[in-house]
Amino acid sequence: MGLFDFFKKKETAPEAQEALSKGLEKTKEGFLSKLTKAVAGKSTVDDDVLDNLEEVLVTSDVGVSTTLKIIERIEQRVARDKYLSTSELSHLLRDEIQLLLAENNSNDFRKFEYGDHKPYVIMVVGVNGVGKTTTIGKLAHKLKAEGLKVVLGAADTFRAAAVEQIKLWGQRVDVRVVAQAMGSDPASVAFDTIQSAVANGEDVVIIDTAGRLHNKVGLMNELGKIKKVMEKVIPGAPHEILLVLDGSTGQNAFEQCKQFTEATDVNALAITKLDGTAKGGVVIGISDQFKIPVKYIGVGEGVNDLQLFDKKAFVDGLFK
Repeated sequence: MGLFDFFKKKETAPEAQEALSKGLEKTKEGFLSKLTKAVAGKSTVDDDVLDNLEEVLVTSDVGVSTTLKIIERIEQRVARDKYLSTSELSHLLRDEIQLLLAENNSNDFRKFEYGDHKPYVIMVVGVNGVGKTTTIGKLAHKLKAEGLKVVLGAADTFRAAAVEQIKLWGQRVDVRVVAQAMGSDPASVAFDTIQSAVANGEDVVIIDTAGRLHNKVGLMNELGKIKKVMEKVIPGAPHEILLVLDGSTGQNAFEQCKQFTEATDVNALAITKLDGTAKGGVVIGISDQFKIPVKYIGVGEGVNDLQLFDKKAFVDGLFK
């Protein structure tokens, strides 16, 4: 089966759950094996176990700050319950991680729906190589499968490959693409895309943007300019600024998130390539540290492997 034969298949809930479980295999194997070693020879959760658990979480790319928060919660639970067996630790840890994600995110997104905004405008940001254009293509396909009319704007005009890639995705998933010549003003592309979406009665606009400029000031200026022209056509646009991060880069993803959240008002995250890495803990740490909802995760090559993020399913997947 070729990659794009996946587009002919409608996703079902069991298939999505299976894809998630398979996509998290490397993270789960690493995490559970470390957790098993952390409690080896111990019957109760003591200081040694907590020290070992701290190391497990940090080396799983959960991040130091979030790890300390989780350890503190477990310490409080141990103090309250007086006796906590190591056999209970994985259940307790799962509960605490789910609670942490629940505190830091809005409700889970059950469907690819965008409320009363028409068109709903998504500006996609992120460095080159994180799977930004692929995420846009897969998201466009998912939205179309929900019965929505979608248009893509090729506003990463600094790289010829980016424009060609998004055009190719447009052909593959059968959605319209607005593009100009390489080197064109990205804000002009965004303006044309949104204006034509309004004229054509389309439901969702997804705008790609440049992944790398010479410095952060340049990035901020460029993204600010694109936002400004969007607002001229639709007050309040973009409704979603989606930052795409490569989960396999671990701590680098934290740094990228820091840079882009300083540059623009990111309000949703997509974390990709979780199937190829043992660093899936990055999802927990980034959600906690930046207080931005993880909306999509990428757990494989197939089009159905871009999934709406479900906190409980994700954490359950790490412990099963």
